[in-house]
Amino acid sequence: MGFTRPLAVQSYCFRGFKDNQVTADKVKEIGLSAIEVCGVHANFSDESTFDGVLDTYKNAGVEIVSIGVQGFKGDVENEKKFFAFAKKAGCTTISANFNPDGMMDAFKAAEKLAEENDINLAIHNHGGHHWLGNAATLGYIFKNTSRRIGLMLDTAWCLHSHEDPIKWAEKFGDRLYGLHVKDFTFDRAGKHEDVVVGTGNLDMAKLAETMAKVGFDGNIILEYEGDVENPVPALSECVVAMKKVFV
Repeated sequence: MGFTRPLAVQSYCFRGFKDNQVTADKVKEIGLSAIEVCGVHANFSDESTFDGVLDTYKNAGVEIVSIGVQGFKGDVENEKKFFAFAKKAGCTTISANFNPDGMMDAFKAAEKLAEENDINLAIHNHGGHHWLGNAATLGYIFKNTSRRIGLMLDTAWCLHSHEDPIKWAEKFGDRLYGLHVKDFTFDRAGKHEDVVVGTGNLDMAKLAETMAKVGFDGNIILEYEGDVENPVPALSECVVAMKKVFV
């Protein structure tokens, strides 16, 4: 498909393993060499810990392509530290969440930090219960913010909202800065379950085709939240499936 950035995995998949060396080893074990680091594996508010985390992944040959999902609320002094970590890691994107209270002030403060650091923020949609989990609200936000605010499209949570991730990729192509590739099945009561990507409701081939059409050049990040104590087998299957369509 011509996507230039390496396939990555969300560190939350390895939340059962708090040690970064163990996590880095498992990233390599599933056949990848890039990661989006979340708060389970790094304290983005404590700059004294940054070098230890960064060195662990660098020495293991694992690239940190993004961090998050980070909550932004207009606390500039704390949020500066998120960007400091991301910049030291060489990231171009931070996965982000915003609360509805005081949202426009929070967006403006975050935009300024993003511009100063040349790092984009990508809103992570988090399902039907999430205020940023639907296309209508996201469209409103993008009309009222600069291009420094974009989308980290989580495919499974988009499905959870009864919306179509492929249509989102088309609609928000110019603000699509990253992708969390995740897949759900749903029972009769609507309860979701993580499955190997491409075996549930996600049409990965069509998604990849659409992403290529809109000129996507962001991070493609695998996320599978099942099997907390032993995620490697399912994640390895996910990697094989993803490489068939995204590489």
